[in-house]
Amino acid sequence: MATLEHYEQELELFLVYMKDREYSKDTQKGYMHDIKHFLSSLKGKQLSEVTPIQVMHHLTSIRETGAGARYRNRSQSAIRLLFKVMIKFHVCTNNPALDIEKAKIEKNRKPTFLEKQILDACTQMISSKYMIRDVAIVALMAYAGLRVSEIVRLNTFDFRYESAEIAVFGKGDKWRYIPLPQEIGEFLQEYLSHRIRPRNKKDEMAFFVSQFGRRISKRMVQTIAEKTFAALLAEYPQLQGVQLSAHKLRHSFATDLLRNGTDIRTVQELLGHEDISTTQIYTHVFDETKKQAMSNVRPVLPKLAK
Repeated sequence: MATLEHYEQELELFLVYMKDREYSKDTQKGYMHDIKHFLSSLKGKQLSEVTPIQVMHHLTSIRETGAGARYRNRSQSAIRLLFKVMIKFHVCTNNPALDIEKAKIEKNRKPTFLEKQILDACTQMISSKYMIRDVAIVALMAYAGLRVSEIVRLNTFDFRYESAEIAVFGKGDKWRYIPLPQEIGEFLQEYLSHRIRPRNKKDEMAFFVSQFGRRISKRMVQTIAEKTFAALLAEYPQLQGVQLSAHKLRHSFATDLLRNGTDIRTVQELLGHEDISTTQIYTHVFDETKKQAMSNVRPVLPKLAK
């Protein structure tokens, strides 16, 4: 964009700062996208001349396009960080995004999940040309709780067949180790014998490879999940109207663990949550258990005179 040429130095400083502070690659990518969108809206105006009302106007325009509160707040965080960096490098002297309040986000939302019977049916619905690969991908999300980005990052050396575990490079560039059910370990080992050979050196260690010989992309993983859900809907019409996405498999994995009595700290480690409060959103599964428990309570109380 022509307007972004005016901000080449600012964009370079911003990216260098994030790399130096070891922001995750996903955060860098998301923030750079948000900042380029913001800078385009300024139409060449100097950052030192930007006012809080202009920042608010930009954030409001984001919501008016139908974006949710979380995306709006991420954009605000990116803009706030941009000006923090610009102050640090003496490009400007104030941060017009500093005192703007974030949009309210509904807290303690209960994540939707698939019942175990339906979750188990997912892998049976896959009949693609690359069926073994696609089943392996869905299984790792449904029975090991991997995120889409973690599926993409997985390398062949991260899977250890002898010890039946995988090393997962997750959010915040942190590693976690997940013991695998025997069935998944054996299936992944079988998949490797069918794995497409990568066409270039940079992708030679990729665990999941596309039909084009490249490391599989996030979009392809999401497409595999979408096709699986489409087949699932045909079999289970009660799912009509339920928002289904690849992340629902992870929700279902966490819910099933808690239902089966797994300690919440263990669930936190398996999911790779830095803060246990993130894991606690899955404790909604205990609501049903509490109701069942209380239904067995038979109080004996004195009768009150009328």
